[in-house]
Amino acid sequence: MKQGHKRSRSTRAILDRIESPADLKGLDLDDLGKLAGEIRNLIIETVSRNGGHLAPNLGVVELSITLHYVFDAPRDKIIWDVGHQAYAHKIITGRRDKFHTLRKHKGISGFPRREESPYDSFNTGHSGTSISAGLGITTAKSIKGDKDKVIAVIGDGSMTAGMAFEALNQTGHTDSDLIVVLNDNEMSIAKSVGALSSYISRKISEPRFVNLKKTLENFFLSIPSVGENIFAILKKSEDSLVGLLTPGMLFEALKFRYIGPIKGHDLNLLIRTFKDVAQLKGPVLVHVLTTKGKGYAPAEKNPTYFHGIGSFDIATGAIKEKSPEEPPSYTEVFGRTMVELGAKEKRLFVITAAMPEATGLTEFARAYPDRVIDVGISEQHAVTFAAGLATEGLKPVVAIYSTFLQRSFDQIIHDVCLPNLPVVFALDRGGIVGEDGPTHHGIFDLSYLRIIPNMTVMAPKDENELRHMLFTALTHDGPVAIRYPRDKGVGVPIDEEYRKIPIGKVEELTEGKDLLILAVGSRVHPSLEAAVELKKEGSSVKVVNCRFVKPLDPRIPEMASAIGRVLIVEENTLQGGFGSAILESLTDRGLSNVTVRRLGIPDRFIEHGPQDLLRERYRIDGKKIIAEARKLCS
Repeated sequence: MKQGHKRSRSTRAILDRIESPADLKGLDLDDLGKLAGEIRNLIIETVSRNGGHLAPNLGVVELSITLHYVFDAPRDKIIWDVGHQAYAHKIITGRRDKFHTLRKHKGISGFPRREESPYDSFNTGHSGTSISAGLGITTAKSIKGDKDKVIAVIGDGSMTAGMAFEALNQTGHTDSDLIVVLNDNEMSIAKSVGALSSYISRKISEPRFVNLKKTLENFFLSIPSVGENIFAILKKSEDSLVGLLTPGMLFEALKFRYIGPIKGHDLNLLIRTFKDVAQLKGPVLVHVLTTKGKGYAPAEKNPTYFHGIGSFDIATGAIKEKSPEEPPSYTEVFGRTMVELGAKEKRLFVITAAMPEATGLTEFARAYPDRVIDVGISEQHAVTFAAGLATEGLKPVVAIYSTFLQRSFDQIIHDVCLPNLPVVFALDRGGIVGEDGPTHHGIFDLSYLRIIPNMTVMAPKDENELRHMLFTALTHDGPVAIRYPRDKGVGVPIDEEYRKIPIGKVEELTEGKDLLILAVGSRVHPSLEAAVELKKEGSSVKVVNCRFVKPLDPRIPEMASAIGRVLIVEENTLQGGFGSAILESLTDRGLSNVTVRRLGIPDRFIEHGPQDLLRERYRIDGKKIIAEARKLCS
C-alpha cells in the first residue's frame, strides 16, 4: 500500500466504519458532516495520484451521503448521469478499500458499472442518460409491482442534452413515480436561491401540505357547476407563486412537482427534504445547488481546470510541468493550427459541445471570441447546427471527442453527408484513450464514418501532417473527418507553410519487396520502427502511410499484388475498419493470391488502463507489429 494511502487512514475515524450504506443510518448529523470531510480527503488524495474527475465529485459528497442515508440502495435505484459524480457513491457502497485503484488497470472504474457493484444501477459515461434510464427502470418496477424508489441524478450541464428533455417529457406525461435530482453548480436557473425560496420549497414537499392540498382539490372538484372553476383559479395561483418564487416553472410545465432550489451542502436540509420527497407520488424534480470542487480551494477557484485532471500536487494544485523538449499534444497542435487558419479564413467557425478547453480551443476563443460557438452537451444539435452554417457559405469545424460523435450518427448522414455539405469534424481522442475506459475509447470512428457516402476520412501520422490535413479539409468541397489520438506528438519539425494533400493519395515512406505494411494514423511510426528492425534481420519492408481511410488510393491493390504479403495496422476496431476497407478493395480486384494479416482492436469493449499497456495487450504496439511482420517475412 502506498505511503500516502497509509497516512490517510489515521484521519478516517468514521469512514473506516462504513462498509455499506446501511452503516450510515445510525450516524448523527455531526458524524455525517465529519464523514463528508473524510470522503473529500480520500477523493483528493486518490485523484492527486491517479487522475480523474475531481471538481464534480467533490461537489456532491453531501448529496451522495443524503441519498444513501434516506433511501435503501441497492433495492432503491440511484442512477448517476455521466458518472463524474459517482466517487463518493463508490466509497460509501463497499469500495472504500479499493478506491486507491481508481482508474488503474484492473482497478475500479471511474464511472458506474453494473459489473462492478450491485449499487451501480446503470452503466454510463456519456451524459444525459440518467432520466431515460430511470424512467425505464421505474416503468419496469411498476409492471412488476415493485414499490422501490428510483432516483436519477443529473448535472446542470447534462440537462442541455436533448434526450434529457425527451425523458422529462415522457415522465411527466406518464405520471411516473420518478425522482430527478438536478445537481446545479453553474446554471443561471439558480439565481432565485434564498431563505424564502428554500422555506417554500421545503414546506410544499412536506406530507401534511401534500395531503391538505389533495383534500382541498377533491373538495372543490366535488362542488357542482362552480367547483372546477374555483379549482382552476386556485391551481393557477399556486403555480404562479411557485413560478415567481422558485425557478421551477419549466419543470412544472413538464408536469413535475418542483422542489428547490436547496443548498446542496446542508446535510440537515438535504435529509429533511429527501425524507419528505420519498413520500411523494408521481414525478418530482429536486433542484440542488452545489459548489464544484467543494472543500479543495484550487478546485473551487478553477473548477473547469479540475473537472478532469491528471495527477497533481495537493498542496499547490499544480500538475507536473511538461519538459520544454517534449512535443506538443495533438490537441495543442489542433488549437494552434485553428488560430493560424482562422487568421487566413474569416469564414472559419469552430463548434464545441461544452468542451472548448479539452478540445484545445482556448487560444482560438481568445483570438476570435465570436467564432467559437459552444452549444452545450448536445452533440446531435452541434452537427446539424454546423450543417446550417455551411449552407450559408461559412466554414464550420466541429471539434469533438471521437466517442461523443457517435451520438450524432444520424445527423452526420442526414444533415451533412446527404446534402454533401463542407463540414469538418476534428475528432480528438481517436483510438485508445486510457483510464476513462470503454465509454471513452474512440475505436469505432473509422468504421462508422467510412460507410457514409460523400464522407472523406483522414488520420495523420504525426502532428505536422495534422496541420496539413486541417488545411486540406477546409479547402475540400464536402464533409471531412480527421481523427487524431490522445497523445503527445511524435516530435517532427513543423512546416511553416501549409500544403494541400491530394485526396485519397497515400504516402510511400520506405521501399521493400518482402512485405507491405499499410498503416494509418498513430500506427504509422511504430510500423516504420518495425521496418528498421526487420531490415537488420535481412528483410525488406515497404511502409505506406495510407492517410485516407476513405477514399482509398486505387494503387493499393497493385502494391499488394506486387509484394504478395500485406500487414494492415490500425488503432480501430477490426470490424468494418481500415483493414476491412483494404480487404474489400483487394476482393473487388479479384486478388486472391495476397496473404493478408490485420492488427487492430478485437470485437470487444476495451477496459480502462494506461494507453501503452492497452496497446500492448491488444497487439497494436511496436513490438507486436515487429513480431507479426517477422512471421509474415519468414
